[in-house]
Amino acid sequence: MFSRFAASAALLALALSSLSAQTPVPSAPPATPAAPMVYAPQPEPASEDWTTLSLAKSGLPLDATGGVLLSTVKQPDCTRELLRLQWRTGDPIDLYVIRPHTPAKPPVTLYLYNYTVDSDIFRQDAWCAQAAHDQIAIAGFVSALAGQRFHSPRPMKQWFVSELQEALSTSTHDVQMILNYLDSRGDLDMKHVGMFGEGSGGSIAILAAAADTRIVALDVIDPWGDWPDWLKDSKEIPEGERAAYLKPEFLQKIASLDPVTYLPHLTVTALRVQQLMDDPVTPSIAKNKIAAAAPRENEVTRYQDMGAYRKYRSANELSAWMREQIHPILLSSNPQSRPQQSEEQ
Repeated sequence: MFSRFAASAALLALALSSLSAQTPVPSAPPATPAAPMVYAPQPEPASEDWTTLSLAKSGLPLDATGGVLLSTVKQPDCTRELLRLQWRTGDPIDLYVIRPHTPAKPPVTLYLYNYTVDSDIFRQDAWCAQAAHDQIAIAGFVSALAGQRFHSPRPMKQWFVSELQEALSTSTHDVQMILNYLDSRGDLDMKHVGMFGEGSGGSIAILAAAADTRIVALDVIDPWGDWPDWLKDSKEIPEGERAAYLKPEFLQKIASLDPVTYLPHLTVTALRVQQLMDDPVTPSIAKNKIAAAAPRENEVTRYQDMGAYRKYRSANELSAWMREQIHPILLSSNPQSRPQQSEEQ
């Protein structure tokens, strides 16, 4: 059980400490109730196709772009909204939109952490400091079978890996639906969209970027992939369950959802794949295949261990790379894409 949470907890603690080290902001005032948006849920389709990444072919109602505004917190430099979106019966999605007050239509970065991380992390005031500093909006949520999206009547024995086909495909569809919602708002620059993913969220981010060209910059850390090798050796898998995930019928269901298949063909203008070489969740053989699948060698950065990653983060802002890739002002001053140099730290 420890292996499912240790790596994500360490990375998340480091990310939040890095955020907190940026421009401090005063504590947020109590959330003020907001008038809910009028929204009638769309009828659920007969079934959702878990074999395709394409939202258009998924069977989901493409026009379900409305949502209910649950709360608004206004700070001097940004506004944080909590919205509830829904396009499946019994599966509401909580989405945090943290929008800086300037510019009028900021670019946006989607954040999707490992399935062990809940969306409550986006309530931290440090996210507002980051959004204001970068002048980039932040959209934060969780994947299927994670956080507030894991609830009855789903049996407790089911989890992200046991339902890997469902978790990957539905979450990839969700990213596209969330992009549709963000586009419908009219207050975001949807020509400059980035996505950050970590762990299982990194896998979903790669699949989503393959499915939706609105994502122009992609930053992933320790993405899962190369499913046959990953399932065979990953420390994330309880030994008592491993044999079930190595059966041909299980592997066949997820074969078309392997990030290694899609990485070489991504059309994003900027890509960075970060790997912690001592992370036991993704075995070395899978790490190597993921790195080899990147379109260019200089898009992969490797750290020997968590200490090397901490050293890098202490010298670099959490979001500096993404800001350089999607902020219109920076792009206009240097239109050349600047992917991260390949380096073993």
